Amino acid sequence: MYFYNIRVKAKKNQWFNNSMSRDDRYNTAMEICSRCDEFAELHEGTYFWVNKINASLVNLGAIVNYQVDINEYVELFLKEVNIEHEDNIDIKEIGFIKARDDLNEASRRDFVLDEDEVLSKFGIEVLNRRYSRDLDFKECLANSDSKEKLYKSSQKIFVDHSMNPEIDRIFQGSVVEIQNGHPVHYMVMADETETQYRICKILINALYINKRVINKRYSTIDFSPNTRFSRKEYKELYQINSGGTVVVNFHISGDEEDDDQASASREVIETLCRMAKKYRKEVLTIFVLPRECTYIKKIYFEYLSNMSIVELTENSVSGSEARKCLEKMALENGVKCNDSLFEKIEEDKTYYGVELKNIFDIWYDIKLKTQIYPQYNCISTINREHLKDKPKGNAYDKLMEMIGLDEAKKVVNQAVKYHKAQRVFIEKGMKAEKTSMHMVFTGNPGTAKTTVARLFAQIMRENELLSRGHIVEVGRSDLVGKYVGWTAPTIKRKFVEAKGGVLFIDEAYSLVDDRSGSYGDEAINTIVQEMENHREDVVVIFAGYPEEMEQFLQKNPGLKSRIAFHVPFADYDTDDLCGIAQLIAKDKGIVLSEGASKRLREDFERARGSEDFGNGRYVRNVLEKAKMAQAARLLEEDYEQLSSDDVVTICVEDIESNVDVGNKRTGQIGFVFQLKKS
Repeated sequence: MYFYNIRVKAKKNQWFNNSMSRDDRYNTAMEICSRCDEFAELHEGTYFWVNKINASLVNLGAIVNYQVDINEYVELFLKEVNIEHEDNIDIKEIGFIKARDDLNEASRRDFVLDEDEVLSKFGIEVLNRRYSRDLDFKECLANSDSKEKLYKSSQKIFVDHSMNPEIDRIFQGSVVEIQNGHPVHYMVMADETETQYRICKILINALYINKRVINKRYSTIDFSPNTRFSRKEYKELYQINSGGTVVVNFHISGDEEDDDQASASREVIETLCRMAKKYRKEVLTIFVLPRECTYIKKIYFEYLSNMSIVELTENSVSGSEARKCLEKMALENGVKCNDSLFEKIEEDKTYYGVELKNIFDIWYDIKLKTQIYPQYNCISTINREHLKDKPKGNAYDKLMEMIGLDEAKKVVNQAVKYHKAQRVFIEKGMKAEKTSMHMVFTGNPGTAKTTVARLFAQIMRENELLSRGHIVEVGRSDLVGKYVGWTAPTIKRKFVEAKGGVLFIDEAYSLVDDRSGSYGDEAINTIVQEMENHREDVVVIFAGYPEEMEQFLQKNPGLKSRIAFHVPFADYDTDDLCGIAQLIAKDKGIVLSEGASKRLREDFERARGSEDFGNGRYVRNVLEKAKMAQAARLLEEDYEQLSSDDVVTICVEDIESNVDVGNKRTGQIGFVFQLKKS
């Protein structure tokens, strides 16, 4: 399927003039629309339309379902709509997305009656933007590079060992005018996204030059385990790429055979392979995987039976070969290499192109400042300045403004600084790795455990520590199944749901049962296993009362050993509670009178000794009741005498205490901190 944008220089405008009324313009557009439909009926598998007409320029669009002489068809269409034009006609092949947007614009100008109906004629109406929700793909166009340029490009990104023989095979074959199908499809295995993209580009350019693909447009789409997408949309993606290429990029971390990612991937991979096999003659498919995903590759091959696959991978070199590659990089950049360039090369270690490029880039940056331009050696690097920056984002600012929470704030700052150090000190030899961030929040009710967990997730996202930064909140009922065999799959689904974010397990100690071998034990054991499986992409936060949480952690030693941070949430003192009241009032747009503030302080002092004191939750409840009491009081007063200050001010008579002063707690539960005062 082909999509075109066509620009024609008109000799004169036969259709519109400045004196036409709005109704006349509409009727004229409808006449053009009618002629477009008539042309489509005469020439099955094509649809031409007008995007725009002015005095000197006509802009057209076209969808063609098969290979035709497009110049001939444009001439026929211009004759059909009675447009006299100059000889020069600019015809460009474009992507589906651009054509869809042009068609939509033409519909708004009444040159097309119904864009959905046009797309439905080609069986691709679901991909229209109004209905497409799941499938997000990118479109590119192939170039006509020479064979020599393709060789150099593959050598530059260290894939020439596997790529150049395939380029030879492509150019060795005879060039045919009519596509007969694809003798092979491809699997690209490389770790860096840029390398993956450039391998695919070199390959598609070679195929396009030799007419192994006759459509220069190709679509790239990303998938991962548990990706949800419309199979109808995916089918239409193949339909619009008939005669061209679909690049399927599968993102996955790890490659263990018993990894749940592999199991979760099977359904997705089966669908991808089924579509590739169905359209194997019309569409070339290139599957892209990280280099070490050998087990996922086996799953692909299991579902790609009877298809021939050519594998393209990065070169691997060691010792003297690695040093020669670095020398060549230095030569290409016009600098002399020295022994410091080879310091990190180990004789028996295998290196891939990405690793060598990273080694060279670090050496080259240092050489620029120390030898080539020594006058800049005194200038601080961005990395040094970057270390001084505080974590970014509104969530971080909001957490820092909250009363108390010293330990929680400390942990957040440690996490962000560790991540920053990983990026900054890599040039100094620090090994880049992700550490476990699992946590335990312990504290009494109302000490902001859930609020901090939600803010923590946002902070992780805003500072690029987690890919999604969402939070999945669960309790026992969400994790423990009712019947045998339900618990483990339920927990695994929750971890998948939380991937890239935070899994917050409230009142986690409720998972502990009185007897061994129960559903609760199964839940804890499964959680431990999933924490390890997802240690790089899910942060688990357990929350609950201090004593109960300690018992919970003792239940499973493997669980306790995987907790990186224990964050205590202390009960608030009276000053803190007053500060919280002021913050809540500010958020609600209300003002506490001097008398109301004094009454609240007295009330908080008494309430802190009560059983089941709710800390910050108690403060919120008191202010909610005060708002209702204020509203009832204002209704009893003269409306005309009320000022704007009156309706936003909480007075002393609005404060109602619910504290049973005779019901005291015998001891303080929690932790003691030096808290921030309001």
